[in-house]
Formats: sequence, C-alpha cells, structure tokens
Amino acid sequence: MIETKKISLPVEGMTCASCVARVEKTVSKVEGIKNVSVNLATEKVSFDYDPELVDLKDVAARIEDAGYKLDITETTNEEISETELKTSNSDYQQELKKDLIFSIIMTIPIAIINMGIMWEDFFLNNHLNAEQINKILLILTTPVIFISGRRFFSIFLKNLKHFTADMNSLVAVGTGSAYTYSLLVTLFPEMFPHHQNISHVYFDTTAVIITLILLGRWLEAKAKSKTGTAIKKLFELQPKTALVKENNLEIEKSLSDIKIGDIIIIKPGAKIPADGLIISGSSAIDESMITGESVPVEKIIGSKVIGGTINTNGYFEFEITDIGKNSVLGHIIKLVEDAQGSKAPIQNIADKVASIFVPSVILIAVLTFIYWLVFNQSDLSVALINFVAVLIIACPCALGLATPTALIVAMGKAAQNGILFKDGESLEELHRADTIVFDKTGTLTEGKLSIKNIFFDGISEKEFLSVLASLEKRSDHPLAKAVIDYAADKNVTYYETEEFENRSGKGLIAKINDKLVLAGNAQLMQENKISFERFSKELSNESIKNTSIIFLAIEKDLKGFVTVVDSIKPTSKEVIDGLKKINVTPVLSSGDNESTTKKIAGLAGIEKYFAEVTPHNKLLKIKELQSENKKVVMVGDGINDAPALAQSDIGIAIGTGTDVAIESAGVVLLSGDLKGVLKAIKLSNKTISVIKQNLFWAFIYNVIGIPLAALGMLNPMFAALAMSLSSVSVISNSLRLKSSKL
Repeated sequence: MIETKKISLPVEGMTCASCVARVEKTVSKVEGIKNVSVNLATEKVSFDYDPELVDLKDVAARIEDAGYKLDITETTNEEISETELKTSNSDYQQELKKDLIFSIIMTIPIAIINMGIMWEDFFLNNHLNAEQINKILLILTTPVIFISGRRFFSIFLKNLKHFTADMNSLVAVGTGSAYTYSLLVTLFPEMFPHHQNISHVYFDTTAVIITLILLGRWLEAKAKSKTGTAIKKLFELQPKTALVKENNLEIEKSLSDIKIGDIIIIKPGAKIPADGLIISGSSAIDESMITGESVPVEKIIGSKVIGGTINTNGYFEFEITDIGKNSVLGHIIKLVEDAQGSKAPIQNIADKVASIFVPSVILIAVLTFIYWLVFNQSDLSVALINFVAVLIIACPCALGLATPTALIVAMGKAAQNGILFKDGESLEELHRADTIVFDKTGTLTEGKLSIKNIFFDGISEKEFLSVLASLEKRSDHPLAKAVIDYAADKNVTYYETEEFENRSGKGLIAKINDKLVLAGNAQLMQENKISFERFSKELSNESIKNTSIIFLAIEKDLKGFVTVVDSIKPTSKEVIDGLKKINVTPVLSSGDNESTTKKIAGLAGIEKYFAEVTPHNKLLKIKELQSENKKVVMVGDGINDAPALAQSDIGIAIGTGTDVAIESAGVVLLSGDLKGVLKAIKLSNKTISVIKQNLFWAFIYNVIGIPLAALGMLNPMFAALAMSLSSVSVISNSLRLKSSKL
C-alpha cells in the first residue's frame, strides 16, 4: 500500500473566496489527490497525494491554466528555514506598491482636471474644448487601466476561457465598461448626440476605482503579513550558528552545517541550536518560549535540551539527537502551520455563499443596468454608472478572509502560550465545551509519585522489592516509575519475567522462576480470588488513606503492598475555579481507589468524580456524558487516557505526557501547567466571537451596499473605497486577537 504525502504549497494570484473555490476545485480533480484545503489568508493550498500517481508539475500547470501560479519548489534538506515563510506575499506587496504609486501619479492629474472643468476660470477651459479635455483624460487614464490595472484584466480573460468569475472579473467588467463607454464618447462623439458634455465621461471614475482597489489590496497584503508574526517568531528562536566541539577545539559553525551526533558547547546566555542530551555540566534552561513555563528548568547530565531555548547561567555540553524539521521546534512549527492552513467548520457558510456570490452580483448588475435604461428610461450613462457601482461595491474578499485570518492569529497566539491546536475544527469545537473530564495522575496532580509505606509478610523486604520491581520495570505507568526509583536506591536484584501481561487499569501479571506473580490494584486481586485477610489491620490504618496502593501476590498468596503518594498541582484549584466561572463543569476520572480519588477531587474543588475506572471504562464514562448532550473535553497525559481522548469531542493532551496521548488529542499543552486548559478555552471563545463579527460585517456590508448601488444611491468611487476597506477591516479585527489577554 502506497502511503500518501501531505504537502502545503504557496499559490499566487488568489484575491477572494471565489479564487479559493476555483483552486480547490482544480486541485481536487487531479487523480491521486484528496483532502484539499485552500487558505486565502496564508495563500497556500494543502493536500494529500500519492507520489506515484501525481506529478506536481501537472498540478502547477492546471492551476496556472485556471489563472493562478503554484510554487512547487520543495525543501530537500531537513533544516527549518525562515525563507520558507517568504512566499509570494513579499513579492506581491512590492508589485502592488509599484502599481499603486504609478496609479496615484496618473490619477492625481485626472482628478484635478475633472474637478477643474467645473470652474469657469480653470485654465484648460480657456484653451481647450470638452472633446480635447476628454482626449487628455483618455491619454492619462489608459496607462492606469492597462499598466496598473492589468492584473484584473489578465485574470478576467483567463476566467472567461473557463466560464468562471471572481473579484477580478467584477473589477475588470466594471472599470472596463466605464472606460470603454468613455473611450467611445471621446473618439466617436457623434454616436452619442446627448453626451457632448464632459461630465458624461467616466475616466476619473475608472482611474480612481483602480487606484482605490490597489490601495485596498496593498493594505490587505500588509495586514495579512502581520497575521503570521507568531510563526516568524518561532523561526527566530533558532540561533544562526552553533559552537561545535571537535578534537577538543571550539569551532563556530552555521546551523546548516551541524548534524546529529555533534557535541555542542553551550555557554551562559547562549541559545540552544538543536535537541539533544547533556553529556557534561549542568544548568537551568529558560523554556518559556516553547512551553510557556516562566520558571527555568534545572538540567543535569542525561537531561534533554530543546532547540530554541536559552541557557541561563551554567556551562554544559550536549550531543545532538534531533535537528531541523525533526526537532521539537520543527514539529511545533509544522503543527502551527498545518493548523493555520486548516479550515474551521464555521467557514463552510462563507464558502457556500462565495460559490454563488460573483455570478449573482453580475446578474444583479445586469438587471440594474436594464432597469435604469429600459424601465426607468434613464440616460445610458446613468444606467452604466449604477451597473459599475453594483460590480465594484460587491466584496467576496471580506467573506473569504473572515475565518482564516482569525484562525491564523489565534493559532499564533496559542503557540506563544504553549498551546498547540491541531486544526481549526479543534479550536472551534472547544468554545462549545460544557464539561471537562480530567485524568488524575500527572494532570491534576504533579505525577511525581513516591513510596510512602511498605508492608510485607512471609518474604524479606529486599525480595519483595525485587519481585515487584521486576514486573514494574516492564510498565511505563507513573506508579511503576515510583516503585523502580525506590528499588534503585535499595540496589535490588531484577528477575527475568515470562508470559508478561498488562491488564489495563488493573495491574501486571507474569511468571518469575515459574511462579505466577501479580502486581496491581485491589480489583486485580479480587478477580484472582486473592485474600486481603493477612493485611486487614494494615489496610485499616489511617496512614494509608488517600494513597494509591500496589499489591503483590505470588502464587495467589498476598505477600504485601506499597502505598504511593502524589501531590496536587498548585494551579489545579485555580483552574477548576476558573472553569466554573465560565459555566464549564469539571469532572475527575481516575483508576485509583475511591478514597484517594475523592481526596484529590476535594482538594481541586471538583464535585463529580469517577474512581477505579479502567481505560475502557473512562471511554464509556465519556460516552455516558455525551449521551446527556454534553460537549465533553478530556484532559490527560498517559497511554491509558488515549481511548478517552479519542472518544471525547475535544482531547487535550499534556505535552509532558506520552506520544500516544498527544497523537489522540486535538489540543496539546506543551507544559504541564493546567492553566493552558483555561487559556485554550478563552482563546477559542474569543476567536469564534471575532469570526462571527467578521462574517456579520462581511455579509451586512454586501447586503446593504449592493441594493444601495442598484438604486443609484452610491457613487462607484465611494463603492471602490468601501470595498477596499471592507477586507482591511476584517483583517484588522482579527489582529485584535494578538493583544487579547488569556
């Protein structure tokens, strides 16, 4: 079976939601391509493709035939480079700027002449007649149309070939009609006996519309470039060079020249260039730019360091384990880029409207022209100017930008706070959450478990720990780690295990020296009919209440148990209180015993809890809540949380947890701080609010503007200004998310 590849490539020339629909349709028709997503704000197309069936050059050719340009240049090395960000946007801005400046230079004299002819003492009126002034205006306007406005007409002609239309078509038809009419009046005045007055040519309207739309596009491009500043900041976390240790010498190398296995020297205040493991020295590392944690993290020999983080005051050397796109920073950048390129379900509304928007506007404009000319028996010039106003006021651009710009800014804001949304749907769904189910160990609690008590009988302490640790070393459960750490301090002997079995949510079973050994909770012991009578006194002891218990039985004879304690995270209570304030119900779900689960729930301020639940039962509890029409979020960090994370409406994984949990979640908190849950919900609420505002204004603008233009109440020049500013206002509104407090 051939594995598909996912790719994201820049597309030049997209200006509105209709362009997005066309590019999406064009790419979707290619055999071997699926899951196509086009983002107007990032100007990129993303899709999964089969390399054996799909030639990217063919895809590029099809897109070019549709009127756009696809950049299929692929990065062949594994380093992450800021140049990958510099797509067509910067070049596009420069082109727009040049065309805009030229258009302004030519439009200013056109406007002056047009205003001047209304004054009797205007100098041209004393030397030239109306026809001659018209010819001067024609000479000045023609370069504006065919040089500054060429982009609108070239795309319009390509669209015409495919019987499609977009924003460029509206501009081209509107300005082209006004220009052609004015051209005929100027060169063949006898064709228009009632149009000898200079006021009946619309060269000024044509030039001003082109200038204003170019101004709007340029402002839009500048504003769009600001939406990606979070990604740029992530790239900037990388240092340009690294200090490599070779033959006991310090050699400064470019980041592109370092490789896995190199020994890197890190001095106080230096940025860490790649991921790796410390082999000598120690220090405290500022990881706030990656995890959002403000307190530097202590690192010693064997500790992992992350590229892009900053050393504080120590000196150490580390060996590179991952670099470039395979590093933590590389994965974060990829996740953020993928999320920014995804679509939120709320965007479907705008997409459906956009698919019929431009043809509908052209139909309304034609009907407007017919009404004014035939039914209202108005001048041809009046019908024409209202026809142009309808075409120019319509703005599918704002509709196309309403959702993606807000998503891009939100994803960047989230990344700066150590929160990664995997896609737009996760961000949108989170704002509907009314119930959050928390795992206990490592989520609400620190997860730094320690042995509190050991009780044994009929076996020595050393033998008890040896047998228990021999099973637990085969598990990655936090309880197992507590046993292994404790056993390591006692220098115990480890035995070989056979027929090992992990009973999820209950414990471990194996054979040691042909003897059946069980290590786990009370439920595992009860299922195997193992009596607790020998330890009835110890089990009723006050000191073991609110602790987690691991029992050990050999040949169905209970040999003893250990109690394990954990402490609640300092922020857990604050986060739970914060959730209650925004009407979100917190629930605790744990595989631990009733008394411990109840104790932790009480400390955190959680009223509802589920104790002694297996991973499968956690999933069933999620389903149970969903059957009550609850929108359920699951927060967890372990393998045992993965099924529940996948079942929940939105899964939030603690980034300090396992890869399986992270893979199953829609949101990842890079640090273990639960405040990220509250921040993620607040950001989701604010983002959806901004998207709704954007869509409202984009719709209401068109709903009000188009009828006004059709009724002859809107000058085309004002229509052009309003149309240009509509897109800029949508982007500016989205940019407010950058400064919002979480």
